[in-house]
Amino acid sequence: MKKIENTEKNKETSVILNLMKYLGFGDVWLCRINNISTYAQHDKKIFLKLATLFLLLTIISCGLITKEQPKMVEPKQYVGWWIYGEGQHIFKDEQTLGEWELTFPNENMQELVELYLAVCEMEYFPMECNMQGHLQNDTLEVTDFEITYIQGCGE
Repeated sequence: MKKIENTEKNKETSVILNLMKYLGFGDVWLCRINNISTYAQHDKKIFLKLATLFLLLTIISCGLITKEQPKMVEPKQYVGWWIYGEGQHIFKDEQTLGEWELTFPNENMQELVELYLAVCEMEYFPMECNMQGHLQNDTLEVTDFEITYIQGCGE
């Protein structure tokens, strides 16, 4: 066998051949490059390795595709009364008369307290509202709200 000079092309070939050896295909490609007829006896091994690789890639890609995507649940509308007092926000549902604690993740709580007191002028005064949000356990997480009527104002 001739000794090949160390050129850039040979370095690239060397890297590729080393990678092929690492993956288990190196001997086959060397045999083919050197025109050795033992290539035929490695056909079965190559086919099995490629089939296994293809099968593994198929299984992995199916697993990635079928992963459940997080479902975006639309906020539900609730009609009732917002009551604030002693640092606690409560919502009383008009339909079920259930009481839930309110959380406002997208709002500044100090500004909400100021709004409530500006509208109702005192604590524990019910303010009729439409609340949009998600009910989890005994807490209504409010994404949006609308003040519809202020009890006792006659408007």
